[in-house]
Amino acid sequence: MGDWLSTLRRKAELRERAGLRRELRPRDGGDTMTDLAGNDYLGLSRHPEVLAAAAQALTEYGLGATGSRLVRGSTDAHTALEDALAHRLGTDHALVYSSGYLANLGVVRALSQPRTLLVCDAHCHASLIDGCRLAGVETVVFDHAAPAAAAAVLAAHPGRPAVVLTESVFSVDGDLAPLPELHAVARAHNALLLVDDAHGLGVIGPSGAGGVVAAGIAGEPDVVVTATLSKALGGAGGVVAGPQALIRHLIDTGRTFIFDTALPPAVTAGVAAALALSATRDDLRATLHERARQIRDTLRASGLAVTDPAGGVVSVRADSAEQAWAWALACRDKGVAVGCFRPPSTPDQGSRLRLTVNAGVPAEQFARALEIIVEVRP
Repeated sequence: MGDWLSTLRRKAELRERAGLRRELRPRDGGDTMTDLAGNDYLGLSRHPEVLAAAAQALTEYGLGATGSRLVRGSTDAHTALEDALAHRLGTDHALVYSSGYLANLGVVRALSQPRTLLVCDAHCHASLIDGCRLAGVETVVFDHAAPAAAAAVLAAHPGRPAVVLTESVFSVDGDLAPLPELHAVARAHNALLLVDDAHGLGVIGPSGAGGVVAAGIAGEPDVVVTATLSKALGGAGGVVAGPQALIRHLIDTGRTFIFDTALPPAVTAGVAAALALSATRDDLRATLHERARQIRDTLRASGLAVTDPAGGVVSVRADSAEQAWAWALACRDKGVAVGCFRPPSTPDQGSRLRLTVNAGVPAEQFARALEIIVEVRP
């Protein structure tokens, strides 16, 4: 029986040699690090109105939802948030999950029949990839952000029910998907388009309504939207938004919805407050986009390979996993938290720092953080 532990230890040694060890680094409530790693894009996680809404719901409902949505976990707060999300995303209906990961797993499975073909962008998030795997149907990966490549896949499988999967703003490099073109390709082949708008909601589009609204395809009958509620909205949870028949199907048959404890009401109410606030804060979005460009321009001027940001994500190339890890640690030692993305978290097996903008960080502190990233690079 001890052999299995030896195997795990050996695998851990190999990962460490390859620079792929991961560590949990807890922070306390008084953390003073400059945050260029989290996803609190608009700085709403600590906004007084968000905290007040969460505190009121905590008093009214208690700590947890106490059950799944179909047992005792659904509250007025959940219904209100779903209505608000459907309106914001331009869809008929919306269904809230306890995480964006479970939302993606559930909807990919729900859209898959035995003959369904899943056509997935090469840079899609792990939750969409795992959804494809769990669906148990044929999946074909197409070249990143290449509608012609997706069209070629669909043309090679005529008559098959199909779903094209993409993000709006991609989570690793922060680039924007060609959503209008992908939708045109999907429609031409009678396929559905599934868009994960996690990094777009609150960040791009009119009043921060997201990438699908910005692309002019919201509410189309062949478009399904998912998103996490933990990024620009500063909370937790996930959502699937689309036609009423899809939401009905998920409620009746979706295992990641039926058998999961509901999102706590306090978090639900806080997210609803953040959603309402985000619609009115074009100033915060302007700051976010300005700072994303500032990251790009400052680091490129220092000779670093930096992506062009569509939202709040900027990717900086590293030569190796070991270098990326050492670079991230050096930043942390100087008081700057940055994301360190290494295989298997990256779609191309490359490594990079992933920097995310928080509009709530003071301007001088933000500028100094960029100087530190340049100063401590390996």
